[in-house]
Amino acid sequence: MLNIIGMIAGLLTTLSFLPQVVKTLKTHSTKDLSLTMYTLFTCGVLMWLIYGIGLRQLPIIIANSVTLVLAFLLLFAKIKYK
Repeated sequence: MLNIIGMIAGLLTTLSFLPQVVKTLKTHSTKDLSLTMYTLFTCGVLMWLIYGIGLRQLPIIIANSVTLVLAFLLLFAKIKYK
């Protein structure tokens, strides 16, 4: 049961990034994105991924793998379109 809750939580938090990623890649506008926030966030997600791998917890691994890609895309866009 806890794995199901973990997967749903991971799905919801990961999907919350999708609209921002799509909008940013479509408009190339990153003026409202904080470079510091996304740098710290991306590092934090990487640490959660490492933690999930260490625990061998699939919900943590999957959610943070996808979130890391999305966060990295926003961070990359922020640097590229600055």
